[in-house]
Amino acid sequence: MIAPNRAKRRAPTQDGRPLRRYRRRWKIERLMAWLHNFRRIVTRWETKVENYLGFVHLGCVRILLRQTTFMG
Repeated sequence: MIAPNRAKRRAPTQDGRPLRRYRRRWKIERLMAWLHNFRRIVTRWETKVENYLGFVHLGCVRILLRQTTFMG
């Protein structure tokens, strides 16, 4: 488990580093959760790796476009 290091804890978690690792892991876990909204990626109907990776990339592009429209 990558737990955030808080100032009030008696013993620091792991090696006492700041939240850098925790934030990075949250981004990856959030992306995987968003990709699970695409049924074709979850069930993996494609038998060829190239086709499956193409749909994963397409899902990432859709997520990116959705995020940028909310930002600006």
